[in-house]
Amino acid sequence: MTEPAQAPDPWRGFRGIMAATLILEAIVVLLALPVVSVVGGGLTPVSLTYLLGLALVLLLFAGIQGRPWAIWANLALQSVLIAGFVIYPGVGVMGLVFAAVWALIAYFRAEVLRRS
Repeated sequence: MTEPAQAPDPWRGFRGIMAATLILEAIVVLLALPVVSVVGGGLTPVSLTYLLGLALVLLLFAGIQGRPWAIWANLALQSVLIAGFVIYPGVGVMGLVFAAVWALIAYFRAEVLRRS
């Protein structure tokens, strides 16, 4: 006798999407390094530390996406990226774009919670 197939866990895939988004965001932040060095008045120790530190934190956050508070930490982390307007306006714009992405992910999470 065969056992009934279990329904797929929607949260497992959702955690993967959040982790992948953070990894993509870290890559985009690292790609800002050459732009800031050429266009943004050069890399200073502050801007270099900010960009490298933020990329590291984004990568570390990719590993905690199983926690129930992770989505809210991800949204709060976007304010740090938006504060990048001080370093270079393009970094702040990246923060606004990714904040919109995370707001959409939070909306999808709410819909999954509502439907389950």
